[in-house]
Amino acid sequence: MIKPRQVIENERVQYMIQSADAQLAALGYTEHGLRHVKLVAKRAGYILRQLGYPRRTAELAEIAGYLHDIGNLLNREHHAQTGGVLAFHVLTEMGMPFEETIEVVRAIGNHHEEDGLPATPISAALILADKSDVHRSRVRPRGDIRSDIHDRVNFAAIASHVRVDASSSPPRVYYDIKIDTSIAPVMEYFQIFLSRMLIAAKAAKVLKCRFDLYINKTKMT
Repeated sequence: MIKPRQVIENERVQYMIQSADAQLAALGYTEHGLRHVKLVAKRAGYILRQLGYPRRTAELAEIAGYLHDIGNLLNREHHAQTGGVLAFHVLTEMGMPFEETIEVVRAIGNHHEEDGLPATPISAALILADKSDVHRSRVRPRGDIRSDIHDRVNFAAIASHVRVDASSSPPRVYYDIKIDTSIAPVMEYFQIFLSRMLIAAKAAKVLKCRFDLYINKTKMT
């Protein structure tokens, strides 16, 4: 049984992630490297464990989270789908059972907000984890927060968490974000991330949860 740690420690996988991040750096995108994918993996597993899903389901979500952005090493366009294909070869080579591999690559292939569909708990957890990561540490050293709205909003995000309240009825998954409004107004967050919030809400429904967004302790939804 392939464990998340084995995937994380795989040198070829690490190289693919770093190459993908270098490609996005050349395009001027925010950080999508080891920091991002480790965080997404951790959060995806956390969501499913808090909601009572089997341990193995949570582990597969962690693996999907770690591999979800490797398609960027080929091209940003359709990176979710190409990432799924690359992950299939990686996991097959590592000896993961076919059925588990299919679950992981389906989640990866559907994580992008422009064309993704959260059809399974694993894909839903991956989407919720991925879209929760808005933070100033993602801004490149040469990022321009004055003219680039993505850099500005990310830099304004001092803290960003995804939380699960399994005791409520129905259970809640919510984002808890702290934004320095002297850097970027809250409206700019919605200007660039509305499509991400919409797919996050769809993902929460797959998990039979309500989705909420809190910015600076104020409920937005």
